[in-house]
Amino acid sequence: MCLWFRDVTNEGTYLGNHTLAVQRGLNMGVALFIISEALFFLAIFWSFFHSALSPTVELGAKWPPLGIESINPFELPLLNTVILLSSGVTVTYSHHSLIQGYRSGALYGLVYTILLAVIFTVFQFIEYTVSSFTISDGTFASCFYFGTGFHGLHVMIGTAFLAVGLWRLLAYHLTENHHLGLESAILYWHFVDVVWLFLYVSVYYWGS
Repeated sequence: MCLWFRDVTNEGTYLGNHTLAVQRGLNMGVALFIISEALFFLAIFWSFFHSALSPTVELGAKWPPLGIESINPFELPLLNTVILLSSGVTVTYSHHSLIQGYRSGALYGLVYTILLAVIFTVFQFIEYTVSSFTISDGTFASCFYFGTGFHGLHVMIGTAFLAVGLWRLLAYHLTENHHLGLESAILYWHFVDVVWLFLYVSVYYWGS
């Protein structure tokens, strides 16, 4: 990732290789990447609902299976939902500020977004440590940790993506008309937000 960020930064900022045609190609690449990630999460949800809608005899014909105490969706998961949705607002504010040439607004919006992302990740770790079940406790636990864990990984990748955007903004690499890297990071972050909403509603709320 570091080498990729370095190369793209050099090509776009110093070498002037990011023509309109190249930008279209990069946009398409990011869009296809996000679609592939959406299909990846679709497979996780498919697995979850396959077991949840028709629990087999091996699961005790019950969901969550007997002995599994699911996490209360109105405690830490709800707080995490508010935090992540708030980060979506701050990153959108940052983007619009950059487009309008309001540099300090763009910087503050990105800083708050990254801070909220770190807080979300810490709370997710705390949730795992206090949970009454582990990934080895059957199908419910496997689906839960697989879905929320991979989402957490995406949050960390998105945080790194936004941090690079913040560094480039501080270094005056980005302008109102030329900020493809940051725009891609913001699009990716909105995808992370939407996936979490589906996870919260289906796995935490409905699944419990």
